[in-house]
Formats: sequence, C-alpha cells, structure tokens
Amino acid sequence: MTTLNGALPEHAARRCQQPLNTLHATVYFSPEIAREMGALGIEDFSAVNIAARSAAFGRVGPGPVTAAFYNYKHELIARHLPDVWDLAAPQDVLAARLRAVDGTLRRLLGEDAVASPEMAEAAELALRAAEGCGRGGRPLYAAHADLPVPEAPHLALWHAATLLREHRGDGHVLALVRAGLDPVEALLSHSATGGGMSDKWLVRTRSWTVEELNAGRERLRARGLLDEAGQLTEAGTALREELEQETDRLDAAPYEHLGAAGVARLTELGKTFATAAVTAGAFPADLLGNG
Repeated sequence: MTTLNGALPEHAARRCQQPLNTLHATVYFSPEIAREMGALGIEDFSAVNIAARSAAFGRVGPGPVTAAFYNYKHELIARHLPDVWDLAAPQDVLAARLRAVDGTLRRLLGEDAVASPEMAEAAELALRAAEGCGRGGRPLYAAHADLPVPEAPHLALWHAATLLREHRGDGHVLALVRAGLDPVEALLSHSATGGGMSDKWLVRTRSWTVEELNAGRERLRARGLLDEAGQLTEAGTALREELEQETDRLDAAPYEHLGAAGVARLTELGKTFATAAVTAGAFPADLLGNG
C-alpha cells in the first residue's frame, strides 16, 4: 500500500481496524441495548441483535440479511424478520441503538474520555478513513453509509468504526465465498485461531446446533484444515492467513485514503479506547474460544 505520505507498514490497516471493531461490538453485549430495545417491545436476545444490525436496511426480510450477515443460521433470522418491524420501525430501532451506544461508551470509557480531545481526534480520523470506502458489493457498509453522522464525537467515532467494520466485513464475506468456506466452517476456522467465539456463543448468537458445529468440524478435517483436537493444521493456518490477506487487499482503500501517519494515530487512539472498554468488562469472559 502506498500513500501520499509514505507506504503503510504491513498489516497496518488490519491492526487499525481491530480496536475499532472492538469498540463497534461493545454495544451488542451491553445492558443498554437490551434496555433500549426492550422499551420498543423487542426483548428476545437474538431479535435485539438482528434488528439492531439490520435496521439500516430498512423494513427488510430475512433473505438479504442472511446473505449479508453470512454466518447466521437463516432460520434464526427468519424467526424474527420481518415480524420485528411490526414491533418497532427500523428508524426507531436505529435511534434506540444510538442511545444504547451513548450509554455504553459513557459507562465503559467514562465521561472524561467521552469529552476528551482525543475522542474528537479519533472520530475525525476514522471519518476521514471512511471517506475512502466504496459501496459496490458492500451491502452492510452501503446501508450504514446512508445514515447521518452523529454530532457528538464519541457517537461519530462509533458510527465511523461501524462503517469501517462493515466495509471490511463485506469484503471478508467475499473472501470466504471464494475460499469455499460455508458459514459454519467460516465460524469454526476463525474460532480455531483463538479469535472467534466459543461454541456456547456460536449456538446462542448464530443458532447453529452442537450437531451442526460438530459436522462442520468434520468437513474441515476432511479438507485437512483441522486436526483431531480441533486445532488448525498447517494448511488451515495458511488458509486463514490467506483470507486475512485477501480481506486486507479488498479493504485497503480507506486506510490508503487516511495515510500512514493518520492510520498510526488512529490505531493508537483506537487501542486506548478499546483496551479501556475491554478492561471495564465490555464482553463476557467466555466469549472467545475454540470449542
């Protein structure tokens, strides 16, 4: 990658996006999102997650959401869409989500961090990076790109982090399809890296059964990607790295647009805020794992 102010170091975009994705994800595990959505009549854990993530599409049915989310079981999404829109309109869900983000970040980061110059700087940098994103072939990014940018810096940072997360995620789905990994195989191979969700949370959030997860592991073993202990083989490790490299390539534009100095500074600020959020208990202790 090259920019007007120098080449980006290897994996710089990936390292920048990771803490921003962590900040993006905090709201989906927060009591604030459950409370705000519950006030709209959406109380089921899965319905909250699906509605909050898909509301940017408008009053959409299950098919497009299954395609865009990729690793959720279609039957889970069809259980809640489009019926959830009879409980609350998408615009009301989006407003509730933003209120939840406000409460979540204030609780996890503290009022001083929310009002800090560093927060405003991070928001400005992340929004500038998002200017380099493209809508083509990026359904989740494109839907969120049509939403207004919030005025408050901490909300603007979360919005920009969401744009960058969904832009990378849309590209990652393209890489997964090209690699021939179905939704269950994609989840399991990611979990085997140590960076994905445990079986407990795959069942709870994606609705795949234990039997379906075990069958997915057998398919990965048959391809030589997992060993008998469920760990990545050399070939499996290589495939996961190839996936990330392809995702990096597809996701290069926003970070090239921001430039090396901006990427370095946004990474630094993002790590500070993400570390604070994780330390404050943003996520369940058993969220990550292999098996």
